[in-house]
Amino acid sequence: MLIDRVRRRVADDPAVVEAADGAARVAAIRSAVARAVRDEGAFLAPDALAAAVREVADALAGLGPVQPLLRDPAVTDVMVNGPGEVWVERAGRLERTEVQFADAEAVRAAVMRVVGPLGLRFDRAHPFVDARLADGSRLHALLPPLAPTGPVVTIRRFSAVQASWDALASAGAVPPEITTLLRAAVADRRAIVICGRTGTGKTTLLGLLLTEVPASERVVVIEDAPELRPRCAHVVRLETRPPNAEVAGEVTIRDLVRQSLRMRPDRIVVGEVRGVEIVDVLQALATGHEGCMTTVHARAAGEALVRLEGMALLGGLPLAAARAQLEVGLDLFVVLSRGPDGQRGVVQVAEVASRGGDGPLRAREIWRRGRWS
Repeated sequence: MLIDRVRRRVADDPAVVEAADGAARVAAIRSAVARAVRDEGAFLAPDALAAAVREVADALAGLGPVQPLLRDPAVTDVMVNGPGEVWVERAGRLERTEVQFADAEAVRAAVMRVVGPLGLRFDRAHPFVDARLADGSRLHALLPPLAPTGPVVTIRRFSAVQASWDALASAGAVPPEITTLLRAAVADRRAIVICGRTGTGKTTLLGLLLTEVPASERVVVIEDAPELRPRCAHVVRLETRPPNAEVAGEVTIRDLVRQSLRMRPDRIVVGEVRGVEIVDVLQALATGHEGCMTTVHARAAGEALVRLEGMALLGGLPLAAARAQLEVGLDLFVVLSRGPDGQRGVVQVAEVASRGGDGPLRAREIWRRGRWS
């Protein structure tokens, strides 16, 4: 087959072998494909030549057969459950595709093509890996024996299009009265926690809240991967760094929150809190950095409080101190959900209730699914 012969020629082309990773390698592959097609004596129409270039580039510098799925703007997640089973999420719904890899080694090799240049390993000694792709997508992969049926790869893509309040209102995701409440909360510098399961739109809503921050304020945004696209007038972006192949050089969310306190922030925004960094976020709130915002995985405001309390305890705070700081530091919880039909939206808004003693933290509901409490 012509494409197979071209692929073999390109793989051995000195310009491709010696090319640096990234854009330089893709450019070298494009030139090598054109040379290989010419040497084969074949004539390809422009569209066919472009398709050949994409196919060979995907095989030599990308994720192989799933790469076309990552070019589909409607796809938000790509899930490889072994070489013969690939799923995607479109419009909130899971769909099985006809895409397949040749075998388990082809899946591992595809992952290594994109994580190897980042200094990461993916082998039996390091059977899982987290990485950020060049387009900002987040990749997670597992090898057997952790995944007995074959390598499992999950890729989360992030939309380049910033949603608007009007668009979310039209879709029924954020009712106008909640839009008004949230905009006022940002203006009043209230600390806001957005809650929900994976894929409910937490990052989308957080990005919209950032658009409401006044131009006079300096915002430090801290993330594991650059999911947010803040349109603030004065924003500084910080990003964590995973450990390298020698398990060294890691920079965590907690490290960056501490660094941000020395950067004269008016607000600190953490893309997601998952652990002990909540202690440093609470310290920031206690030292005058009101208006902080973040997200957390939880199905309801009460559950979010329990999770945050547990994180604070893991961070070394005594129970009484954890509860007191959460009560004083946090103001508003906005809970998002996703229905069976893929519809996302706000389902609950709550605030931290005053305990008036040493009891457990409670969330006082303000609004739920179209009605005020």
